[in-house]
Amino acid sequence: MLRLLISTVLLASAYAAVEQAVVVLKTDTIDGRVTFTSTADGIKVEGTINGLPAGKHGFHIHEKGDLDNACAAAGGHFNPTKKDHGAPADENRHVGDLGNIVADDKSVATVDILDKVIALDGDNCIIGRALVIHAGEDDLGLGGFDDSKTTGHAGARLVCGVVGIA
Repeated sequence: MLRLLISTVLLASAYAAVEQAVVVLKTDTIDGRVTFTSTADGIKVEGTINGLPAGKHGFHIHEKGDLDNACAAAGGHFNPTKKDHGAPADENRHVGDLGNIVADDKSVATVDILDKVIALDGDNCIIGRALVIHAGEDDLGLGGFDDSKTTGHAGARLVCGVVGIA
């Protein structure tokens, strides 16, 4: 019992000290890497994704780190607070709502986001969950579609990966 307690305390201490996480994205046509770094101002999200169709793409943390069935097994957006879908700056948003990334005419998207809601520990921890890039633009909950307040009407899942400790 004491050994279990010590192991749990050590694991919790190591886990709480996470400063950076990473996700690798890979399909036959898409590849990229995104890092999540803890800063005094929030989580800095940076990376490059190659092979995306030009335009805006929904960019979300989903509730499960299960990539089966073309990312469908990742479930819905990470939403422990049970709020409606929204923009990253909205108070009423899923924890996993990170807005859109934009792929240029060379099919490259550069990610540079600072988010104050996601975390690398605690209730809003994204480690072990899936990052999903969608085929379409996230309407940020404002589109008026049946799924605007749940998914941002962002469409199919193009690529996903599990967020892990860097």
